[in-house]
Amino acid sequence: MSNQMSSALAQGDMTPVILKGNTEFMGIEIPVIEGGFGQDEKVVLAKTVAEIHNIELKEVNKLIKNNTDEFEAGIDIMDLKYNEEFAVIAKNSGIYTQNALNASQNIYLLSEQGYMALVGLMKTDKAKELRKKFRREYFAMRQAVKQKPMCIEDILIAQLQDMKAVKEQLMQVNNTAIEAKQEVQAIRDTLILDSAAWRVETTNLINKIAQKLGGNENIQVIRKESYELLDSRAKAKLNIRQTNMRRKVLEETGSTSKANKISKLDVIASEARLREIYIAIVKEMSIKYGVA
Repeated sequence: MSNQMSSALAQGDMTPVILKGNTEFMGIEIPVIEGGFGQDEKVVLAKTVAEIHNIELKEVNKLIKNNTDEFEAGIDIMDLKYNEEFAVIAKNSGIYTQNALNASQNIYLLSEQGYMALVGLMKTDKAKELRKKFRREYFAMRQAVKQKPMCIEDILIAQLQDMKAVKEQLMQVNNTAIEAKQEVQAIRDTLILDSAAWRVETTNLINKIAQKLGGNENIQVIRKESYELLDSRAKAKLNIRQTNMRRKVLEETGSTSKANKISKLDVIASEARLREIYIAIVKEMSIKYGVA
């Protein structure tokens, strides 16, 4: 993740991060955190992910840095390294010591979608089991209702609110066809007119397809399909190109970490022909899977 992106995430407009207390998960006491990406949104630190998956934090951070194209900044992930409000919370609650804060290069915060993408990269049966369990027992947690209706007026108000919600849902269904057409046109206009945004736009479409198929655990499958289609249609040989590009970066910089960060999207970005074909493929996939 670039320094520019990390700075933007740390300093940009974000919902305050709030510590709601602690909870026990598989015998480990972990912090319950909300905010950052949106009010009352349950989030998790990369540090907590490392603890529940019983791996070192540096390995989790490395996995994130080596796969930056799998995370959308501000939606999947943000860096709290230079967030002073979080630093105060972290020290007062014991999540981090001052020395640990100073020594950390990044303090990643993940949304539920970001966590699912991260665990999808771990590719182990244990990771899959923990993912399901953590999603049920942590992200699905809701604050208990403080007070139940105590009179008939309160009950009627609650029922009317439910009826209003149902009515709004029906209105949304009636507008689906119009919104779908508008979305198709918006996708076409964005991908054609703004060539600089193609990586973000194609990633967003792939994420939408994954959600349509059941969740973020499908992102890797969909992305793999897009690369295989590109290999077939353009004779791209992405794996070979990626290896060659990584070798070149390693020879030029001597940095293994920089070389490992080279993704297939970087390979596609290096050649206009591949870029245009890949954009067309992802657009076709979005129509095929019914998200356009």
